[in-house]
Amino acid sequence: MDGNGRWAAARGLPRHAGHKAGISPVRMVIQECSQRGVEALTLFAFSSENWGRPSIEVSGIMNLFLDALERETAQLHANRVRVRIVGERRTLPVRLQALVAAAQAQTAGNDGLRLQLAVSYGGRWDIVQANQRLAEQCLVGALNPRDITEAHFAGALELADVPDPDLFIRTGGERRISNFLLWNLAYTELYFSDGLWPDFSVAHFEEALAFFAQRERRFGLTYPPPPPAAGQAGS
Repeated sequence: MDGNGRWAAARGLPRHAGHKAGISPVRMVIQECSQRGVEALTLFAFSSENWGRPSIEVSGIMNLFLDALERETAQLHANRVRVRIVGERRTLPVRLQALVAAAQAQTAGNDGLRLQLAVSYGGRWDIVQANQRLAEQCLVGALNPRDITEAHFAGALELADVPDPDLFIRTGGERRISNFLLWNLAYTELYFSDGLWPDFSVAHFEEALAFFAQRERRFGLTYPPPPPAAGQAGS
């Protein structure tokens, strides 16, 4: 969700105003995904690198998270959305950690959209902590290093129980994934929008979905399948 700061600067406003304006499209995307039957949505809200931003900006973002959880959790629960925060939660303010735990507990039994908010998250951090979890299993003899498979590794990641994304959307005009879900995006379709996040609308979201609908999802295989070789029966 890129472009909040530039959106504010273009209007002569402080960066915090851009982050606040970015809440509206967050609500829109969650609602659209819920109504369209999307199974899972992961929003990259705050990266592990974002801690290096000026402290006043970081503090403002944390306060926005607090306000949003306090205001929105009841409505998300009513809409059967299951909320989860992924990332290094121990680095978050204590009050925010408590609200996160409460929101996750309240919505844990919901059967609608699975909403992941990536906060204090980085793809490299995710991979490192997955390795640490597997190493701990090996140390206690619960796992043989030679038996580790891709499935074992994927199962140790933050989104272990969520399907890999089909579609990645980045606003703001940048053409990179910026340390987001590095393992999970292996075969994801990448869509980049030049618009800034606070301006992201239903029409922009539909453009991204239309782009995805035109893609051929081959996952490294040949498409369409080649005809049977001579002397082989087809079915």
